[in-house]
Amino acid sequence: RLRQWNGAVYEGRWENGRCQGFGIEMNDEHLKAGEWRNGKFLGERMNYTSERIYGIDISRYQHGKGRKYYPIHWNRLRINYLGKVNNKRNAGNSYPVSFVYIKSTEGTTVRNRYYRADYQQARRNGIACGAYHFFSTRTSGSKQAQFFLRHTRFAKGDFPPVLDVEPSHRQICEMGGPDALFREVREWLRIVEKKTGVLPVLYVSQSFVNRYLRDEGDLKRKYPVWIARYGEYKPDVKLVFWQLCSDGRVQGITGDVDINVFNGYDNQFQLFKKEQTIR
Repeated sequence: RLRQWNGAVYEGRWENGRCQGFGIEMNDEHLKAGEWRNGKFLGERMNYTSERIYGIDISRYQHGKGRKYYPIHWNRLRINYLGKVNNKRNAGNSYPVSFVYIKSTEGTTVRNRYYRADYQQARRNGIACGAYHFFSTRTSGSKQAQFFLRHTRFAKGDFPPVLDVEPSHRQICEMGGPDALFREVREWLRIVEKKTGVLPVLYVSQSFVNRYLRDEGDLKRKYPVWIARYGEYKPDVKLVFWQLCSDGRVQGITGDVDINVFNGYDNQFQLFKKEQTIR
């Protein structure tokens, strides 16, 4: 059914004066296709199949805590659990790990002591890999960018670097508010892009997008987004990676692992590796 709704054109199911079920909403700037419930857009429901491109992200925590150490068996990696929310739609399947992001640095002082060894093992086992930096609100974006670049490897075919931005509202206020935050974020992105020759990826949560990113049009237009949204519906943003759970399980790794899915299928994934990775 075609209707004018909220200043947009909606085509799909309509019940009791509201969008309900599958539908498509179109206006001058956006197109939303997916499921609706009582007028609220939920998004595209993810189908977990072997055609999807799955990956993981890791840090020192995948090697244990305190004095306990757990190795990663890189030649055995396979995703076999997509987390509590998503596994009900997984139907017991397992999937190969097609890419991995490894934490390299944080702020201007913290380094992941397992980064280099994990990076070498990932490449040795034919897994596409990239590095991410955890942003700190206590130091400048330029100093953090230099720290990241100094301690991170960038070889041909590596995935674009990622800036992990997840400060609390209190931390943002303490550094001077959203304008101050995004000034430093832009500086990090600018420096890293200039040095590596590729557009960095911005990692954020769905709540961060809702509260802060919607007003930063230049960031949304220019930089690819990797979003953390733990649910069965695909995020309603223009994105490259979706972190769909933090409690996944991977054969060869002890404990919980973040599971991610590439926004596209094999053709798009091959094009991404050809055009948007380190050259």
